[in-house]
Amino acid sequence: MKAVVLIPARYKSSRFPGKPLVPLLGKPMIIWVAELSAKAVGVENVYVATDDKRIADVVENAGYQAVMTSDKCLTGTDRLAEAAAQINADIYINVQGDEPLVDPADINKVLKEKVNNPKSIVNGFCWISPEENPESVNIPKVITTEDDQLVYMSRKALPGFKDNKNAPIKYKKQVCIYGFSKEELDDFIGFGRKSELEHSEDIEILRFLELGYKIRMVETKPGSLAVDIPEDVSVVENALRKVSML
Repeated sequence: MKAVVLIPARYKSSRFPGKPLVPLLGKPMIIWVAELSAKAVGVENVYVATDDKRIADVVENAGYQAVMTSDKCLTGTDRLAEAAAQINADIYINVQGDEPLVDPADINKVLKEKVNNPKSIVNGFCWISPEENPESVNIPKVITTEDDQLVYMSRKALPGFKDNKNAPIKYKKQVCIYGFSKEELDDFIGFGRKSELEHSEDIEILRFLELGYKIRMVETKPGSLAVDIPEDVSVVENALRKVSML
């Protein structure tokens, strides 16, 4: 089975314009992500899906493949679906372009799970650390059955509780590595709009629940950091320095 990594990257981020090209320790963030993805699946199987020639030029000058998509994509997964229409593969692994600490082993873990569960969408999760605030709306919380099937995902701190003695000891959060088939991506973009829950939560995987898909959550290692806003850059750079010293 042929598997590729697709990295969605748009220039006009509302919270951080030009984010994929922000330098982290002197290297554009999108290249950090591409290099780590290549360690998992090989350089020839890594593509950056973008609507901006500035991003495409940086990617191609670094030796990676860029796929041009429209500027009308509702979400990163819609961009992924547009790119997948141009790439022949059996499995499409979505790695977010703003997570330059993604672990190649986790990419391969999601890939293996998708190979073993071709009828399910696969997504990563990890446990929220004590340093993180589960009340933060920037952290999608993951609710699963005991066998790791997704029930729901929310910006709210879930699961809820009626009595303090029943409060969860810890929370799961989403890790943005996904495994899709072409058919699943076609169905996603074919929905034609954001679902009501997707719109409210601003969590695009919820659209797949509207479509009736099963979503299998796979535990990945903790510690991945995303660059959501400019203030995250220094935090991520410090983490990259620590990794480079190991």
